[in-house]
Amino acid sequence: MPKILVIGACGQIGSELTSKLRETHGNNNVIASDINYNNLDVVNSGIFEIVDAQDYASVKICVEKHQIDTIYLMAAMLSATGEKYPMKAWDLNMNSLFHVLNLAKEGFIKSVFWPSSIAVFGPTTPKDNTPQYTVMEPTTVYGITKQVGERWCEYYNSKYGVDVRSIRYPGIISWKTLPGGGTTDYAVEIYHKAITDKTYECFLSENTELPMMFMDDAIEATVKLMQAPAENISIRSSYNLAAISFTPKDIYSAIKKHIPDFEISYNPDFRQQIADSWPKSIDDSEARKDWNWNHTFDMEKMTSEMITQLQKKYQSSEK
Repeated sequence: MPKILVIGACGQIGSELTSKLRETHGNNNVIASDINYNNLDVVNSGIFEIVDAQDYASVKICVEKHQIDTIYLMAAMLSATGEKYPMKAWDLNMNSLFHVLNLAKEGFIKSVFWPSSIAVFGPTTPKDNTPQYTVMEPTTVYGITKQVGERWCEYYNSKYGVDVRSIRYPGIISWKTLPGGGTTDYAVEIYHKAITDKTYECFLSENTELPMMFMDDAIEATVKLMQAPAENISIRSSYNLAAISFTPKDIYSAIKKHIPDFEISYNPDFRQQIADSWPKSIDDSEARKDWNWNHTFDMEKMTSEMITQLQKKYQSSEK
């Protein structure tokens, strides 16, 4: 069994990834870590360590203590928050990656998963069916860190043989965890507000189309990529990944089928400019060819699951 360390395990993706990895490999083989104890489900469900992703010694001590061979580096400052704190975003997103890549280069660990994002693309990138190899001129600090990170991942693989693997995540939608400061957060918030308030003010315009994915598919893709034989991995920068693309107007219509009295208004803020620089849809044929990626949740299935689970969650919290 591999010994796995998840850095940033209390975050939106990190928490559900940790749960899935523990189901697969056993609680004692998956060490969760973060800079604080802000997700008690993660903290209490297995071994947990406080680790500062920006501190090389902190990460290395944890790796040696638990004899880790695989790291999933999920700690990051996302797009919207990164625009408020650009240097903090740069420091966190880049330093943490270098620490993990260097641990692999020096032989302390065998493999690395690092998430990239559709934020690597920019306004000059083709919007529709964005190809794997294309123009990338990101306009956010988050996107810049992810683009630079992709280049370093490929460099460490080609120069030092580091087994690093990556996915360009689209917007991720989950009922279990709240979003963490990204531009696609509206697609999670809207479900919560539909249930609690029956109304939602969206911070993007109604026809802003973006690539999205249900969390279950994102976790499945991550695990599948890491389980694939090394000889099948042809891309060491980051794989395009896609499932569904939709607009706020589309998701509103899908929710209204379940909650007929739900209403929406639109008040675009600074995140609109970020969203306008990103693709509308993604060509992920390389991932589907190399490691048999295939999504399972479409808009209707995702909406039904989100509403069912969130209604249970809110009813449970009221008791």
